[in-house]
Amino acid sequence: MAGGGAKVASHGAFQGENPLDYALPLIILQICLVIVVTRGLAYLLRPLRQPRVIAEIIGGILLGPSALGRSTTFLDAVFPARSMVVLDTLANLGLLFFLFLVGLELDLNAIRRTGKKALAISLSGIAVPFAIGIGTSFAFRATLPGLQDTPKAPFLVFMGVALSITAFPVLARILTELKLLTTDLGRVAMSAAAVDDVTAWILLALAIALSGNGSPIISLWVLLTAVGFVAAVFVLLRPLLAWMARRSPEGEPVKEVYVVATLALVLAAGFVTDVIGIHALFGAFMVGIVVPKDGQFAGVLIEKVEELISGLFLPLYFVSSGLKTNVATIRGAKSWGLLVLVILNACVGKIGGAVGTCLLVKIPFREAITIGFLMNTKGLVELVVLNIGRDRKVLNDEAFAIMVLMALFTTFITTPIVMAVYKPARPSASVPYKRRTVGGGDEDGDLRVLACFHGYRNIPTLLNLVELSRGTRRRLVVYAMHLVELSERSSAISMVHRTRRNALPFFSNASSSETTTEVAFEAFQQLSTVRVRPMTAISVMDTIHRDIIDSAASKRAAVVIVPYHKTHQADGSFHSLGSAYHAVNKRVLREAPCSVAILVDRGLGGHSQVAAQNVAFTVAVLFFGGPDDREALAYATRMAEHPGVAVTMSRFQPSRAFPEDGEDAADEAAVEAFKARVAAAADDGSVRFEEREARTKEEVVEAIATLSKCNVFVVGRIPPTAPLVENTDELGPVGSYLASPEFKTSASVLVIKRYDPATNPKSMRFDPKARPPVATDVDDEEMGGAGATVVPVPWSPSPNELA
Repeated sequence: MAGGGAKVASHGAFQGENPLDYALPLIILQICLVIVVTRGLAYLLRPLRQPRVIAEIIGGILLGPSALGRSTTFLDAVFPARSMVVLDTLANLGLLFFLFLVGLELDLNAIRRTGKKALAISLSGIAVPFAIGIGTSFAFRATLPGLQDTPKAPFLVFMGVALSITAFPVLARILTELKLLTTDLGRVAMSAAAVDDVTAWILLALAIALSGNGSPIISLWVLLTAVGFVAAVFVLLRPLLAWMARRSPEGEPVKEVYVVATLALVLAAGFVTDVIGIHALFGAFMVGIVVPKDGQFAGVLIEKVEELISGLFLPLYFVSSGLKTNVATIRGAKSWGLLVLVILNACVGKIGGAVGTCLLVKIPFREAITIGFLMNTKGLVELVVLNIGRDRKVLNDEAFAIMVLMALFTTFITTPIVMAVYKPARPSASVPYKRRTVGGGDEDGDLRVLACFHGYRNIPTLLNLVELSRGTRRRLVVYAMHLVELSERSSAISMVHRTRRNALPFFSNASSSETTTEVAFEAFQQLSTVRVRPMTAISVMDTIHRDIIDSAASKRAAVVIVPYHKTHQADGSFHSLGSAYHAVNKRVLREAPCSVAILVDRGLGGHSQVAAQNVAFTVAVLFFGGPDDREALAYATRMAEHPGVAVTMSRFQPSRAFPEDGEDAADEAAVEAFKARVAAAADDGSVRFEEREARTKEEVVEAIATLSKCNVFVVGRIPPTAPLVENTDELGPVGSYLASPEFKTSASVLVIKRYDPATNPKSMRFDPKARPPVATDVDDEEMGGAGATVVPVPWSPSPNELA
């Protein structure tokens, strides 16, 4: 450092000093460079559906002596040897708190409930590769120079642990990305990986204790003291943390002193385990394990810690490892042959052990192979093992580089191989999926509805809508799906693990861990004839529409109800949740295997569910004609059957420039069927019919305004009328107006699109040239058009589109 002493900050370039000669500006530059490189690689690897840990490992290797670090100018300027102490300290501090988060993810109660199949797979998936790892260590010692002088017993244990690890957080991410967390296969893999994770830490503690330079008596003391520390954590620390959790009830802010005290306990536990000699990481991990998982306390701790640690400091650990990984040290045929050998042994041991046990417990061969590859996933824990081994002189540079490349390769191949091998079973064709619309099919049997919602605030409106829709002729079965975004945050994996102990989406059974959402639906079902099955879909926003579509197909839903991508504010305006939510709705509209309804929530019935005997709602149906309006009318027919619902059907005269005999006849038949179904209700005045002569936009708006005091509007998504607002969204020409600030009302809106296989790209009857009778801007964009103006006439292809 300049000035003869180690200074933290420079006086600036204008004073003739080089900022990179000082600790603070240098570490800032290193952190920024690491974030740019790792996030850039993660973006590039996203199409391959690789977990972010792959990008971080590769980024660390690229910045190290294997790639950019081969330039001594770059290495001396950005990662000089004098800066390694500061970099490694920050990296290990980040790792310390990240291992605390990993401990928060693991629920010992869930591990205790692990099924016999998962437990058997986990034990064989550890024992077999551990034994093969010990065998591989002899080949290492015989082949690589310098390893003959390392302690034999610690080296054997380190190699066994390195080959037997399964990275639980990385596996959970891969399963979620591939939509396998919803399967029995995902449940088994997650349960087995959780057991593996705990076992790996126990084995690593053993390896560290054996790697000391003292006598076997000292190693024994280290182990005994470590056992005493674990007991003290459970006996003394767990009650203290439970007391803090009890004093942090749901809905109230957690006191800052509790958060600070817990983080201080993490550091103190790390200090104690470092003094014992089993690395500071174990103390942090144990504190995370004993933090109560029920209530909001654990969630608040995660929110306080993970953004800074996972996003900023943890990538430094991968770079710290990368700077120690020099692929150039792997020289000669023997060394490269050793790399191939360790990769083969890792795969044979882990995959073979898991597959053999899977077959013994009657898991089909294809699923067994998939579980084997999933269990072969490595990650951060693998790097921790290797770095500790290198720091303790158990591994030399060449062995370290070989093992890092093994971990990278085995994790990288997991996703593509699983995608190629595992093909989820399709719904049985023995029960045909015929009832894809509300108005189609016979009147017998269940009407199945998949109702989606984003949060608890949507539940009262959803339940009130379900109550209105129960009808009397066909029993209503509702699958209520909670849509939860899976982010890159580690708490997302924690949420996946705790939401349901086996898989997602889940079907709730009564349990002590019922969430507020489950309780709300359970209470509703007790008071209603409607069957409600709560589900949860946790996925990234880019693919969560697949969860909706696949669930609709597997449950043979007649209609999917999705929430509008904007939320209602107290001042009457709407706030957009973002373009990602908008895109989800558009994809569901385009690809759903049944009819789709979009619910614009303005607080139907207030902020609580209205009991069935107290229901007193008014519904307005705007009927212009066309298949979507006919579907909306069929849905309103069910509402009209409810004794507490008054329905007003306003029929607007057809505004088609060119009459369509088929459409007009179908419209007339639908109206007559509606009148026949609700004849009794019409006699007592709870159902009214209105004929509207409104033909211009102004007349239509004026007519709708007379109905603004109703509770719910039901309208087709694409009726044959001109748009009532300039910029229509997925709600169509009329629905967009009903949800716009121009229309003053407190009524919620249900916009319905009838299923049409000709316009569904997932249907075997898809016709690329087919379009709805009137296309909105959204439809035009999705179909690849050029943004045609919406007009109230049948659509016909332009010459350009025909070409």
